[in-house]
Amino acid sequence: MHIGVVGATGTIGSRVVAEALERGHHVRAFSRDASRPRADEKRENITWASVDVLEAASITAVLSGLDVLISAYQPGNAAKDFEDTVRRSIADPTTHSTVAHALTKALESHPRTRLIVIGGAGSLEVEPGLALADSDERMQEILDQLGLPRAYAAAARGARDGFDVLRTSNRLWTYFSPAMEIAPGERTGRFRIGGDQAVRDASGRSRISAEDAAVALIDEAELPQFVQRRFTIGY
Repeated sequence: MHIGVVGATGTIGSRVVAEALERGHHVRAFSRDASRPRADEKRENITWASVDVLEAASITAVLSGLDVLISAYQPGNAAKDFEDTVRRSIADPTTHSTVAHALTKALESHPRTRLIVIGGAGSLEVEPGLALADSDERMQEILDQLGLPRAYAAAARGARDGFDVLRTSNRLWTYFSPAMEIAPGERTGRFRIGGDQAVRDASGRSRISAEDAAVALIDEAELPQFVQRRFTIGY
């Protein structure tokens, strides 16, 4: 397959690139500035290009020939400066909606290209019909557990709003909400898949490695199960 990855240098995006290449796919990796030298330039089946994911025209220009576009967009680059990403996310939580609008607009000219958006866990339901992002008490509890500032609740609601943009679209979209705890770790290939509510382990934790998130994302790219739907995973 020909798979595009927005945010290809990020924590999840870089692992999605690696997983896709390992499976023999052709990857078009997108970043804000693809002109700088890279240590992985000599890898086969990968090309790099710059894209402004906030602008539909910029996205449209790179869609030709892609079977799937996976967006791992987030403000800043958490892999290099997590605190900066947190600050940017709080400062402008509307960017997720802006990106969702740009992506769906760009795909109007490529309606057969599938879109997989890596979003947040804040839109997952804590009970039927109630998203975590809409429950202040539960949200504050989770943020405290994760060591994030309570002001980050605005960013979680912004990501939820981006999901809502997709839900009103007729494009071939899939929304991926990772587990509430996600960080670099081991690629096990063993996890459970859920829908609108978090998947928790025996101790009640919602957690996944970034490596296994990449496995799930490329699985979905290869064998679509959640077209115009959301899914999540966890151990």
